[in-house]
Amino acid sequence: MVTVVVQQPLGKAGTEAWNSGICDCCEDVSSSCYAFWCFPCFTCTTTGEFGESTCLPLLDILVCVRPVGLAMRVAVRYKYQIGGSLCEDIMVSCCCIWCSWCQMSREIKARKKVIKVVLFLYCYALGTTV
Repeated sequence: MVTVVVQQPLGKAGTEAWNSGICDCCEDVSSSCYAFWCFPCFTCTTTGEFGESTCLPLLDILVCVRPVGLAMRVAVRYKYQIGGSLCEDIMVSCCCIWCSWCQMSREIKARKKVIKVVLFLYCYALGTTV
């Protein structure tokens, strides 16, 4: 008997939403242009910013289904507790891979900004520098 997982369980209670929509490419024009003009480089940069191997997205060039793009989207959604389902991730990754990568890039940048602000405030409270 085979069990099919339609929606992945989240690591913690409560879910958040993406900081930007799938078609909000104008929110970060520089990243959108980078993705448009050199998509393989952009995917490697985004994967590196997420903390994974920068060479990982190059595997997507060899395969039609784009497993790395899908895996990255699921990992970003899981790490930041963003609601959604595996079916949604598959559809977005297959139908609009450029928009998906741009959305992940914006999400990672937004989450890193929050961490830097919190770190700054923490250091400021301790009287040290960052």
